Amino acid sequence: MSDDHGAGGPGENAGGAVLALDIGGTKLAAGVVGADGTTLSFAVCPTGVEDGPEAALKRLFDLGEKALAEAGAAAGNLLGTGIGCGGPLDPYSGVLLAPPHLPGWRDVPITGLARERYGRPAVLDNDGTAGAAGEWRFGAGRGCRHLLYLTVSTGVGGGLVLDGRTFRGGAGNGGEPGHVTVRSGGRSCKGCGRTGCLEAYASGTSIAERAAEAVTAAAARGTATVLAGRARLTAADVDAAARQGDPVAEQVWAETVDALGSGLTSLVNLFEPELVVLGGGVTRSGDRLLEPVRRLVAAQAMGPAARTARIVRASGGDAAGVLGAAAIGFERLAAP
Repeated sequence: MSDDHGAGGPGENAGGAVLALDIGGTKLAAGVVGADGTTLSFAVCPTGVEDGPEAALKRLFDLGEKALAEAGAAAGNLLGTGIGCGGPLDPYSGVLLAPPHLPGWRDVPITGLARERYGRPAVLDNDGTAGAAGEWRFGAGRGCRHLLYLTVSTGVGGGLVLDGRTFRGGAGNGGEPGHVTVRSGGRSCKGCGRTGCLEAYASGTSIAERAAEAVTAAAARGTATVLAGRARLTAADVDAAARQGDPVAEQVWAETVDALGSGLTSLVNLFEPELVVLGGGVTRSGDRLLEPVRRLVAAQAMGPAARTARIVRASGGDAAGVLGAAAIGFERLAAP
């Protein structure tokens, strides 16, 4: 079994289909994916973490059975199961160590459980690593050698493909772009406990929190904002208000863009990728986020890196997690 891409590129030695499982804190997804990235079936359900690990795991594996049944004969040549989940985890032993978005899931031998349920080999990877592999194998990154992937959502995760190989690091959890520092001594990061991380400024959670703080400050100054009076703000609310020219929302959005541009500049300088792929719910704002970020990186990154890196939106859509889990399945189960 290989733990990284061979130099031959996507599709080499790949065949059959992979059952892909994506484990999120609020949603579980499963699908059967063909070697060319065709989604042969797709199913989702709530994670239900409040019910405990045993109930949620049963829900996950039942969802996989449903995906297999929907794929029918197309799943007959099943290579095995690819599983993507937030860390910390051990991708080599296939154990979920203690993911903070899954309280109570400690030392869960997820690949062993999958093997027992489906009778086929199984592999596990960080969902950010899987996302990078998915975009490289099936999506916007096809044909490139060096790819940086960020998912800007509840948190900020991501992964790397360097010289045509998926990067995992010494303990299997490397490539965490959300935890580069963009503001020394800045906001506390809920993901890692440090301060000033990219996640603490660019994530959907942070956008909503900073907007709520800005609304309170605006009220104290007597400044009107369309965001006032909302029980629970979201990043989408801030984006919509900024589009309308609301000054409070514009300020929050500008700070978000600046932090994301600053973090990406550091990463682009460090890795000099051909392609930066941005995914996750916050990127649904499209060019209102991407265009100013592109300008910042082009202006701030070192010359060769700035000229090399293209910044694009991820192509996986709602099935991105499943495609990523499938990609690491093909990578590690179909390798020589």
